Amino acid sequence: MTLEVPAHSASATKPASRIRQKNEEAIMKAAEDEFARHGFKGTSMNTIAQNAGLPKANLHYYFTNKLGLYIAVLSNIIQLWDSTFNHLKVEDDPAQALAHYIRAKMEFSRRQPQASRIFAMEIISGGECLNEYFSQDYRQWFQGRAGVFQAWIDAGKMDPVDPVHLIFLLWGSTQHYADFATQICQVTGRTRLTKQDMEEAGNNLIRIILKGCGLTPPV
Repeated sequence: MTLEVPAHSASATKPASRIRQKNEEAIMKAAEDEFARHGFKGTSMNTIAQNAGLPKANLHYYFTNKLGLYIAVLSNIIQLWDSTFNHLKVEDDPAQALAHYIRAKMEFSRRQPQASRIFAMEIISGGECLNEYFSQDYRQWFQGRAGVFQAWIDAGKMDPVDPVHLIFLLWGSTQHYADFATQICQVTGRTRLTKQDMEEAGNNLIRIILKGCGLTPPV
């Protein structure tokens, strides 16, 4: 399930040139930094252009307005999150599938913490820009993921936990390490969360969540 990002003025049918790809990456990175710090309302296209090292006119060539750019940033993280969950199947081994998903989500939190925080801020503020995303199609997609967990439960492959709350737990616990990294660092005395920190946290989540589901964590 993904957001539909408004098309920008550049042609979507032509292969992206190296310069165009570089510019888009710079814009997305600058936009993530600004939206994470100042939110949607407090961010200006002019500041994003300056931080991306581009004239404002060039920024509008790629994204016609701030809302389109904001939704593109949201879409980017959602597509990454969903890509790992899209292919969940009843035939999968529950322990392997859950461990893989937790590790993937923790890696997303490590690599793109700013985008995760923007998503969290949008949801906390009411999620107005995500109204289209949380549609009937999304609910059907969500029910499909929950249905896989229920099939595992019905087959006796895992303990009878509520699939909906399990999914919420998976989302909340993995995204916590991006959204609340400052709190974690303050409590643990770290200056930042390293790759090793995230891997250790992921391993602990795997043990806790899988054992709570009656599963043996894979070696």
